[in-house]
Amino acid sequence: MSVDKSIRRRISVLLMCCIVTGPAAAWDTTFATSPQPAQSNVQQATASLSFVRVFSSADDVRRLHPILDRTLDIIAGPADPVIHVDALQSPSAVTTDSNHRVFVADPGAKAVHVFDFIRSKYSVLGRGSERLGTPISLAVDGRDNLYVVDQRSRSVLIYDSRGKFHGYLGKLRGGESYFDSPAGITIDKTTGRIYVCDAPRHMVIIMDSRGRVIGKVGKRGGGNGPGEFRQPSQVVVSGGEVFVLDAGNTRIQILDTAGHYRRAINLAYADHRTGLAVDNQGNIYVSDPVLNQIQVFRREGQALYIFDARTIQGANFSHPSGMWIDGGQWLYVVDSESNRVGLFQISGENAR
Repeated sequence: MSVDKSIRRRISVLLMCCIVTGPAAAWDTTFATSPQPAQSNVQQATASLSFVRVFSSADDVRRLHPILDRTLDIIAGPADPVIHVDALQSPSAVTTDSNHRVFVADPGAKAVHVFDFIRSKYSVLGRGSERLGTPISLAVDGRDNLYVVDQRSRSVLIYDSRGKFHGYLGKLRGGESYFDSPAGITIDKTTGRIYVCDAPRHMVIIMDSRGRVIGKVGKRGGGNGPGEFRQPSQVVVSGGEVFVLDAGNTRIQILDTAGHYRRAINLAYADHRTGLAVDNQGNIYVSDPVLNQIQVFRREGQALYIFDARTIQGANFSHPSGMWIDGGQWLYVVDSESNRVGLFQISGENAR
């Protein structure tokens, strides 16, 4: 028999207090200090990459710890059926902030989903707003401001940590945009520099923290020489270097933070859906949504291993695209085909 929601809420608070003082206290501490959602079954994917879970909707955030949820059912009876609130429709990119909130760009929903697993909260940024049309890429700066690349307006929208709109990057007088079509974006939290891939111009644009253009890498018309691009689509800053997915030339180019060429890593395949991420050791993760794989390279380009997403049993996770690494050990991967995001733990062995 179901009970009033307010009564159920009071019961959950009392039970949580009991659980924290008992054997489950260790779980509570871990959950409060780690970015990963609670998950009891962690499946080993490779020696260096462990599958944790997938998530796709508000329901995945609001679920309680399994022990607490089951105890509530016994004492208060099953909860009333939960109405499905919001779910990913066509996710393209993922990132996190310092509070481990997970942001997912969803051009299909014309919004950015905000998953706060630690506080069991879910919200939507931009739903119903005329500003946000086609969000395709994300970045967070050192103050937890969120930068959203919007394909429709060809600009970058800035929101503060509370979700309040603060302004644009790339908007010119008269409503025109500085960018032809911005794609990937990243922010160097040490310097505040912002790097934006402008794919049709075959360039990476470098801006300061105030949005002023301070440099450009590449040339109009594109090229395949050092520091030249064809349709650059993803960019990541890590360890004082800038990693650019040069999709049209099927390679990754590594630059210094001023945009000077250092080296390149050739790839077997890349397109606009290919994702790019770099961990704290400089290992490079490249997704292949066609072959359902994530390939990992060392910083200098040596191949480490290939992870096949189809080996995850029962997860319905297959076509990895956009990626992000939080805290050096939590890899978030977008699967735009199944409208899910997968979470993986990176082993310390990966750095050896």
